[in-house]
Amino acid sequence: MQLFKEIIGELRGEDIFIEPPFNVDYGCNIRLGDRFYANFNLVILDCAIVTIGDRVMFGPNVSILTATHEVEVQSRRDNIEYALPITIGDDCWIGANTVVLPGVTIGQGCTVGANSTVTRDLPPWSVAVGSPARVVKKVKPLGE
Repeated sequence: MQLFKEIIGELRGEDIFIEPPFNVDYGCNIRLGDRFYANFNLVILDCAIVTIGDRVMFGPNVSILTATHEVEVQSRRDNIEYALPITIGDDCWIGANTVVLPGVTIGQGCTVGANSTVTRDLPPWSVAVGSPARVVKKVKPLGE
């Protein structure tokens, strides 16, 4: 936990467990809520802010990627790159081998199925699967 406190930008709880290996770009741009769990091989490219809520769980091999590049070839030759923030709400489950792309917000209470690619925002209390991830059902909202 001491090492986490030195690397991660903000920890909003003590009940945090990440199975190794765990790879970050900077670490200082990550905000983790209480009761966070990540299975093996979590990658967070935190060139922009990554906010993860309370009671969130990740399966193995999840990638959270804020870094992005221009689509025009000349701008890539000019080394232009940028990043967009990612937010994952409270009470989410992100399945194994899921990739979350730059600028995405995953709403509270969402479940994202294994092998999904989240390319756009997901509304709260939904289940999304596929590549790109699409909402396939809603779940019952819970209060605090």
